[in-house]
Amino acid sequence: MMIANVDKQDCGNLAAIHARCFPQGWSSLDIAKLVSEPNVTALRAGTGETGGFILVRQAADEAEILTLAVDPSCRRSGFARSLLAAAEAALHEAGNRRIFLEVSDRNTAAQALYHAAGYCEAGRRSRYYSDGSDALIMEKSPLR
Repeated sequence: MMIANVDKQDCGNLAAIHARCFPQGWSSLDIAKLVSEPNVTALRAGTGETGGFILVRQAADEAEILTLAVDPSCRRSGFARSLLAAAEAALHEAGNRRIFLEVSDRNTAAQALYHAAGYCEAGRRSRYYSDGSDALIMEKSPLR
């Protein structure tokens, strides 16, 4: 599996992946705007074609995972774990000390991934998502 920086020409494919993963997928324009921000780390993973990606925004010495999406056909193949590890390494190297994310309380697979990577629940946003599920706020600190 190859991990690489996202380029603007990747945004259409990433939007298609995002739409297959989330009920309200982001457009290629939404993703392109994020990728162009200097404080956003954008990585993609694949074995040929892109199978998943992660977008992380940095502020001071903290970061927030904006999205982590793996195409359903590529799940359970290590894409998410590899993307998360690569993003954390880049963020640590850039001086970030902690990282946050929000995940649906109904997404047990993602919660298991984050717990296995050392994230802990730090809070909850009631009925945050359009399906009425709560958002679990998770954090990892210190980021190593």
